[in-house]
Amino acid sequence: MTQPLSPLVGLSASAYRTQGPRWGLLAGLSLALLAMAALILVLMPDASGMRQLIRATARSSLLLFVLAFTASAQARLWPGAWSQWLCSQRRQLGLAMAVSHAIHACAIAGFALLDPLAFQIHLVQSNPVPGTIGYAFIVAMAATSFDRSAAWLGPRAWRWLHLGGMYFLWVSFMVTFGKRLPQSGAYAVPVLILLAALGLRLWPWLLRRRAV
Repeated sequence: MTQPLSPLVGLSASAYRTQGPRWGLLAGLSLALLAMAALILVLMPDASGMRQLIRATARSSLLLFVLAFTASAQARLWPGAWSQWLCSQRRQLGLAMAVSHAIHACAIAGFALLDPLAFQIHLVQSNPVPGTIGYAFIVAMAATSFDRSAAWLGPRAWRWLHLGGMYFLWVSFMVTFGKRLPQSGAYAVPVLILLAALGLRLWPWLLRRRAV
């Protein structure tokens, strides 16, 4: 959920305004996420459907997060149409990730209502505190992803909130998927994606440090 007009990206306000409907991508992604949720629940209208929706939205949130997390690094490393577009859409990608995680939260609540015993067992086995902090960051970052709220917060506080939130969410995703590796080797895929995203994010910084 990083600011689309960051000076690090080299996009002017006028260039940003020429890139089509401001919220078109967010609307399309939100509709796709809602359609996915509806399809899963129509096919599986029970607790197992809620669990499937929890897994699906965890993956969609991961994808949207990684795109937003690596946008500025891609622009520095590989300037071009794709990276410029990605940077110009970071705000919408971040908000779409918030939509995905809102559906994720609703699915968790639905699972708790439909199968409270299994939910309590899961709750005892996991620590809800990091997830709660993660959601607090998502809400705060989403709320300050609009021009007026970002201006109210101020550029320095905005940067620390979004930078700290991004890295906390990276750690949260890593813990969520990493702790499930003993259950299935398939969880190695999101773990490797997260590690690659972190490496990509830090690569321009390492290049600058080496050049000094």
